[in-house]
Amino acid sequence: MGVLKTLFKQTFIYGLATVLPRMLSFILVPLYTTKGVLSSVAEYGQVSVIFSYFVLFNVVLAYGMETAFFRFFNKENEKNQVIGTSTISLIISSFGFFILALIFQNQIATIIDIDVKYINLVIWILLLDALTIIPFAWLRATQRPMRYAFIKILNVIINLGFNLFFLLILKNLSSEGAFFESIYKPNFEISYIFIANLIASGITLLIVVPFYVKTKYVFNKELWKSMIRYAFPVLVAGVAFSINETFDRILLKELLPPNIADTDIGMYSACYKIALFMTLFATAYRLGIEPFFFSHAKSENPQKNYATILEFFVAFGSIILLSVVVFADILKPYIVRSEAYWEAMWVVPIILIANFCLGIYHNLSVWYKITDKTKFGAYISIVGAVVTLVLNILFIKEFSYKASAVATLVAYSIMMILSYYFGRKYYPIPYNLKKIGLYLILSIGFSLLSFYKFREEYIIGIPMLIVFLTIIFISEKNQLKQLLKK
Repeated sequence: MGVLKTLFKQTFIYGLATVLPRMLSFILVPLYTTKGVLSSVAEYGQVSVIFSYFVLFNVVLAYGMETAFFRFFNKENEKNQVIGTSTISLIISSFGFFILALIFQNQIATIIDIDVKYINLVIWILLLDALTIIPFAWLRATQRPMRYAFIKILNVIINLGFNLFFLLILKNLSSEGAFFESIYKPNFEISYIFIANLIASGITLLIVVPFYVKTKYVFNKELWKSMIRYAFPVLVAGVAFSINETFDRILLKELLPPNIADTDIGMYSACYKIALFMTLFATAYRLGIEPFFFSHAKSENPQKNYATILEFFVAFGSIILLSVVVFADILKPYIVRSEAYWEAMWVVPIILIANFCLGIYHNLSVWYKITDKTKFGAYISIVGAVVTLVLNILFIKEFSYKASAVATLVAYSIMMILSYYFGRKYYPIPYNLKKIGLYLILSIGFSLLSFYKFREEYIIGIPMLIVFLTIIFISEKNQLKQLLKK
């Protein structure tokens, strides 16, 4: 249980670095969906589409080097060479992208149908974010979660602060002084959102500059080739994953009639945020376990610890799933402020379950990372991406964002099943399938029943939650007692 204690300590701190900033970012959704801040639901849809491209290009600019850094940092004796080689690689590729993107920004804007003024801001943000990839990876690899958490939280606080300033305060200040009048522009809200992001990214890069000052810039060509070979399947998997995660907004924009596309995307994206509770939990867990997987791969009987980790993940994830679904309609006015967005509430349980499956998939993915078979991660993610694309293309015109939600669930479920199947063959882990299966069946069954049959009937939903919590407590009380004693 000692290694689990270390895991949960790191997961808690990384959770602060991920959950608290994203909980703070909840403020942005009520802000953007408040009447009078953005001019319409469609305008929020435009913002959502741009952020979808952010996810895709962030993956491309990282090209798997972060995961490769973890693997080789723990594997190689000459750690300075790993740091120097990966840092030089990211610097060259980031500036190369930056220069080409600026040269061809007008052509990019035409192809993806986004105003060039937004493209310019996005290019700068992508450059700044790419240059922090290795510094953040180094903080995690050297087990400095407190500093990692501080910088991440500060980034989001700055972002939120400038969003609030630009969207709520600046207009009133513009009539009180020449300086504020000079920076205020009417109908400039979308640009202000990305300017706030740009300022936060710039300050974050300044904070991690000491890493670049201290780094020994030693480039090992053979090491770089090995890292790229390891990273390439991760890149492919990342691109496929970004398609699964956000490409549905892009397809909605392309396949729906122009007069309803942005509005449907706005409603879908806003209600999608209610499922963020599961995403936060899964992301925090993943940030904690990824370094743990590598550092304990050679310990005695690591498979037993990996099995226990998944069991805890499914138990906690099931509680989050059922709790959010039961109280979704109580939560919605605090997250999505305007009733104009609530039509898309139908997707909330589907997206919650989908992200739960994705979290399980990340836990199961230990086998191909430990055995250096990262190509399987790429294969599995490609299958998920193909499923996402096919289902969206076939059904968006008829079912709009409902098709996108179901496609996400089907894709992540298939990825989860495939990872378990191949993992059992190449790196067997003794998962307690009976207990995990029981948690999944009960939590998903209760959630669907509560939301689609007895929605807002809390006299039924709350007892369901209590029964499930009792089952979890009885099943896990011995494990929890041991963990708490440690």
